[in-house]
Amino acid sequence: MKYIILFGLLSISQVACVNRQPAVLSDVQTDSSLRLPYYTTADFTPHWLKNNEEVPVEAHTIPEFSFTDQAGRIISQQTTNDKIYLANFFFTSCRGICPKLSNNLKIVQDALLKDEQVLILSHSVMPEADDVIALQRYAKNYGVINKRWHLLTGNKDSIYTIARQSYFADEDMGMQKTKDDFLHTENILLIDKHRHIRGIYKGTSQLEMQAIIEDINILVREK
Repeated sequence: MKYIILFGLLSISQVACVNRQPAVLSDVQTDSSLRLPYYTTADFTPHWLKNNEEVPVEAHTIPEFSFTDQAGRIISQQTTNDKIYLANFFFTSCRGICPKLSNNLKIVQDALLKDEQVLILSHSVMPEADDVIALQRYAKNYGVINKRWHLLTGNKDSIYTIARQSYFADEDMGMQKTKDDFLHTENILLIDKHRHIRGIYKGTSQLEMQAIIEDINILVREK
């Protein structure tokens, strides 16, 4: 049997890039199923489980959270229970990477519209400006479907803390960020049903959207 390995690129930040580890047919597996790695550290080094190996108890997990979406609903970890979701960061007045990132996420939303297991969580990094009304306007402009794609606002410290400590957002190699540094990243993260990071993608690349769709389908089939 021939094993096919796909390679992609991950942008860790605006100034640093490393190879993204996409879904592969792992050489430690004895069956023919595809699996995704786990990402547990800020350098996004992939950790592959051996066949039948269980996820370590101490594996990095996205903690509890609570934010408000464009419909005024509270979105928390309970919303994502038994769901696969994508997480990213943006702000509505952004004229740089955010429009392209949002247009690309719409590709994913539309491709997986029939699969209710999949959600998108887009966190505003300017929550002081992005209230529910601003998020509603943005949602309308980008064809966001409320029940599938949540544009989130809330306490700024909470958003920045979960972004940097849990999603490892906009990490620069060897450069420590403080809570006062502005958060701006094109990364999209794939989170599984157990709140583990399973993929990182360059959100401004339309080609990466196909990789996201394929990897989500792998997680859907994962036992």
